Amino acid sequence: MLANGDKVIAIVGPTCTGKSDLALWLAGRIGGEIVNADSMQVYRGFDIGSAKPEKRVRQELRHYLIDVAEPDEEFNAAMFQKTADQAVREIRSRGARPVVVGGTGLYLRVLFHGLFPVQTDPELRERLRKEYDENPLATYEKLKERDPSTPLP
Repeated sequence: MLANGDKVIAIVGPTCTGKSDLALWLAGRIGGEIVNADSMQVYRGFDIGSAKPEKRVRQELRHYLIDVAEPDEEFNAAMFQKTADQAVREIRSRGARPVVVGGTGLYLRVLFHGLFPVQTDPELRERLRKEYDENPLATYEKLKERDPSTPLP
């Protein structure tokens, strides 16, 4: 979550509404740098379907959180929050203005409002993954038994 209530400009909305073009125009006029808040643009190789700005554009105006993960790598909201917070601090340290642009609501929420801490248990996760790999139907039945009110696919 942005430290000390740091104020940033955020350009948000659905896909293909001109957010990136507006962000480029605005950042170029106010001495801004762009922080990506699109969950697909963080992945290398997801260029066409995500409307990722061209490399030439990213070289002319500094962008953050683009091409930071491989497609098979985990990149979650907590990782986004930490990395985006660092980017905002770095941008401010140079006297520039952060311009957050994107449409991934969860990323925007964690950046502006934080994320509650969650304990993780890697051993449990691995055990459950193995159980599923060995017998997906049994895992499905176990989940239905544990939580009958939640519809499963």
